[in-house]
Amino acid sequence: MEQPSVVEHEPAVELDGVAVHYGGRLVASDVCLKIAHAKITALIGPSGSGKSSLLQAINRLTDLIPGCHVSGRIRVSGRDVSREDMDVQQLRRRVGMIFQKPTPFPVSIRRNLELPLREIGISNRQQLGRVVEETLQSVGLWDEVQTRLDEPATKLSGGQQQRLCLARTLTLNPEVLLLDEPCSALDPQSTQVIENLLLEMRGRCTIVIVTHNLAQARRLADRVALLWPIDAVGRLIECGDTRQMFEAPQRSETADYVSGRAG
Repeated sequence: MEQPSVVEHEPAVELDGVAVHYGGRLVASDVCLKIAHAKITALIGPSGSGKSSLLQAINRLTDLIPGCHVSGRIRVSGRDVSREDMDVQQLRRRVGMIFQKPTPFPVSIRRNLELPLREIGISNRQQLGRVVEETLQSVGLWDEVQTRLDEPATKLSGGQQQRLCLARTLTLNPEVLLLDEPCSALDPQSTQVIENLLLEMRGRCTIVIVTHNLAQARRLADRVALLWPIDAVGRLIECGDTRQMFEAPQRSETADYVSGRAG
């Protein structure tokens, strides 16, 4: 996937009539959503409303799930990612993903960051070392691990592992970053570090975060989209600026959910 020039008034990601099936089970239907360039968008809603499935459809991780089928159209920087000629590996370089549970590779801290770089043809040791240091600095890990780079990444704490995974994704300079409940397994201090990093990235990267933590959505997001299970199928029922969604929602379901009365 060639990285197109960005037109900032156009959406970075656009979902048009998207539905996700697992075998014969429909989990999300007719989702239409425009995700703003270089902003933070939070996907919220009860469990089972299709949030994670939609997130994974954006960079076609759903391709890896047996029996999963995605219909409708998803565009990233204006390009339809469902096209047969789409280079999916290149798409995933441009659209990075961070999961709920940290997923460091079972190798050293250094190798976790070098592997994606080597995959795109970077082998110069000085260049590798520079990128490793810069990305670790960007997630606040360098001072903590600079003397431990050749130790197993799995020896890091949970919060450090999640920051390492974020750094690993950032080595490829993604234009879009997808996060599926990235702080749900972390302590409050580690959560604050991750949130601060995401706020620092606002304006430089389009961020889409799935979260059940409504306070987190309110702290981080520029815009919020609410997915709601209707007849056991997730549907987008309201989307708007964060303040409007929390203080003056249009739907009664939204008002009940953000106030804690439902969901």
